[in-house]
Amino acid sequence: MRGFSLIEVMIALAILLVLAVLAYPSYADSVRRTKRAEGQMALVEAMDGQVRYYSEHRAYKAFSASDADLAGFRWWSGGTAAHSAYELDAYPCAGQSAGECIELRARPGTDRVDGKFRDPECGVLTLDSVGRQTASGAAPGCWP
Repeated sequence: MRGFSLIEVMIALAILLVLAVLAYPSYADSVRRTKRAEGQMALVEAMDGQVRYYSEHRAYKAFSASDADLAGFRWWSGGTAAHSAYELDAYPCAGQSAGECIELRARPGTDRVDGKFRDPECGVLTLDSVGRQTASGAAPGCWP
């Protein structure tokens, strides 16, 4: 008789399971870094829009997902809100008005975007009109 015994099949499945367990953390980290880059790009694009808005109105535009008037700003990071990893909003920098400085935030995994996404290493990404790039997490290298 030709074929595989049950023992041989079980050994092959065990090897595949071990390989999958070893590969999953690397895959999850790669997905997290890709989504983080999505959030960073959304912040850069939103800041470009803020610069255009400032040139026309002599002030930056504060916004959030709940605003009725977003003035053309997207509050999500991806192609659609449901498939985005980050929710974007904009607030005046601490102690300043929207005419002087604006801070854009990308918050991961809120209830308006993909609520399952988490980025414990970097957390909330921020970019302000002065050019400061920060993250609420303690990991180095959250911004390139």
